[in-house]
Amino acid sequence: MPDWKIPFKLYIDACVEGLGAALHQTQIINDKPVEQPICFISRQIKETEARYGASQMERLCLVWALEKLHYYLDGTVFDVITDCNAVRSLLNMKTPNRNMLRWKITL
Repeated sequence: MPDWKIPFKLYIDACVEGLGAALHQTQIINDKPVEQPICFISRQIKETEARYGASQMERLCLVWALEKLHYYLDGTVFDVITDCNAVRSLLNMKTPNRNMLRWKITL
């Protein structure tokens, strides 16, 4: 059960086969910090998405996870944990293409 006063951690990862995300919180149990899973989601890659590069796939994963987990994340503090620095660059893009612009607006 989530504690709405504790920040969330959103782990995301993408590959040529699918997207995945795990939502966690570090809760205190028996006076020790324990990372507790809140929710896991995944889906297969669509045919058009299979043409995306690794960076674009990771960005897609973040936007998809935020849309799916909005119930937990809207109005809360959370960290995104990923193995791809390109996710951060999405917010700093000067001239994003149409997909990137739509994703940037979502964020």
